[in-house]
Amino acid sequence: MHAGDPRLWQIERARQSLLADQAPAVAGHIPAWVERSWRRCLARGLSPRQRVVFEAVPAAAIRRALESSQPLLQAAAPVIRSLARAMAHTRYFAILTNAEGVVIDVNGPVDRHDPRATTIARVGVDLSEAAVGTTAIGTSLAEIQPVWLHRGEHFFDDTAIYSCAGAPVIGPDGRCIGMLDLTGIDVPERPALKHLVTQSVRSIENALTLAQPHHLLLRLQWPGRMIGEEGDGLLAVDADGLITGANRNAVEMLALPMGTGWPHCSDVFAVPTSSLFDAARQRRGVLELPLWSGLRLLVMPLPHADTPTSAGHGAAHGHAVPLRDVETAMIRKAVEDAGGNVAEAARALGISRATVYRKLERR
Repeated sequence: MHAGDPRLWQIERARQSLLADQAPAVAGHIPAWVERSWRRCLARGLSPRQRVVFEAVPAAAIRRALESSQPLLQAAAPVIRSLARAMAHTRYFAILTNAEGVVIDVNGPVDRHDPRATTIARVGVDLSEAAVGTTAIGTSLAEIQPVWLHRGEHFFDDTAIYSCAGAPVIGPDGRCIGMLDLTGIDVPERPALKHLVTQSVRSIENALTLAQPHHLLLRLQWPGRMIGEEGDGLLAVDADGLITGANRNAVEMLALPMGTGWPHCSDVFAVPTSSLFDAARQRRGVLELPLWSGLRLLVMPLPHADTPTSAGHGAAHGHAVPLRDVETAMIRKAVEDAGGNVAEAARALGISRATVYRKLERR
């Protein structure tokens, strides 16, 4: 049956082993997270051959989902629009859900004449694992990790027509607030979509962190890297120095405990918190600061555009610093650290000497 597709043959063997015989799936034939999802479906008393009904939650629940998801919808809108260019001519479309797997937005080339598309691509439908079994949506929410789901890896036979990639969205407080899914129906497999959806979710998380109320924004990078890109760690800090929001990069750089509340800056950086506010007010640019872990990070403290840096650290209205200025400050610091040796600074930054001269001369 699957002689022409070794991957489908492997998946079928795993299904027979696990779903039919209740034995462990054949090692290496499916990812561990797929097996865990299949087992969760079996534990709910589900059968792969039963019909799947894509049901919407009650109207009142849809309204609550949309109202509570406004920050996510606003942060995701420009990112999802850009996905249209990346997925042009692939017939994949984007689905955004809340943390319960309820669809809150759909964007892309949905064939409204195809009931297989219209049943899932509508606001309010419940696409959680409990409702429709193993899908990229339900599994990424259950496992809190990006996934690529091959057609045959879906739990139900009815959903084997879908190919999908998904990634959970982690909010500024460290908790999962939803997920982004890219789905196609009877289309060629595109495993690269896992990378696309993961990067898109990082952009959404960055926007959510930047929108978090704060008095101070800290951009973080490792020494030798450039500050001012999407790969920066982002920390939102209130007037008292308490971290109120963090993106995924900052969480990973600082090994912050997720889901337990963020610490105070003084518990992370081995410098007085007041020095961070002073640096922002004085526009000192990029600093290299020690962490209590013994590591060192590049930190650029930036005052909020509409908020005093801190009542306790000298109120002064700040303004957002253009990324070009961030980049220039980073290069100046590299040259300073190299004792004025431009060639050495260029090597540390991974750019050419000509680039260093050009970016410094544009000031």
